[in-house]
Amino acid sequence: MPTLLAFGARNLGRAIASSFAADGWDVAGVARSEETVAGFRKALPHALGIAADAARTDDVERAFAETRERFGAVDLVVNAISIGVPGGELAAAPPAAMAPYLETLIPAVFNVVRVGSRALAEQGSGTLVQITGGSARRAMPGRGPWAAAAFATRALVQAAALELRERGVHAALLIVDATIESEKTADWLEGRPAEASTTEQDVADAVRYLAGQSPRGWTHELQITPRLDRWVP
Repeated sequence: MPTLLAFGARNLGRAIASSFAADGWDVAGVARSEETVAGFRKALPHALGIAADAARTDDVERAFAETRERFGAVDLVVNAISIGVPGGELAAAPPAAMAPYLETLIPAVFNVVRVGSRALAEQGSGTLVQITGGSARRAMPGRGPWAAAAFATRALVQAAALELRERGVHAALLIVDATIESEKTADWLEGRPAEASTTEQDVADAVRYLAGQSPRGWTHELQITPRLDRWVP
């Protein structure tokens, strides 16, 4: 069976892992808290749950090692880690507005892309999918720090894709330019039409599409935008 290693298994990563497990994949999920990992294991009894902080290099190395030890290989790496997006204009932003991104998100993205690139390159196959938001393609008012982090994420994945192509590894950026329907967003989406948002299953299907591509037609950047949301080419 192929194996998925998903980072960010508290919310979106857990939904993606559940979708792939239903397809018969072996799955491992990584989250920072033991409580979240316990919930992941309860939802997916045959999965491997790993408590680790992706912002820590040693934890990411351990996650790959434990997954290989349990399942033999890693065929698909998905990084669905996210942090809250503080709003506000740059002129009024506090000096520490960039801190959550520089201290948590960017190191986590860098570690997963870096270690994942090495692990997949060593076996000469596999797919790495990094998930981010619409700010990876254009800045938005009130989201300057988030856009800066998303732009950095896009650059890291582009570099990885170029470096890994000749080694038989597919790296792709999945831009979810949408509000994802979930318990967290239920109040905000109440009363809005369904096609104004996307679902966790839609995101999982996009990951599945990327992972199933032939080397003769790899996509390195894919964007999801609901029909009733704003699309910017």
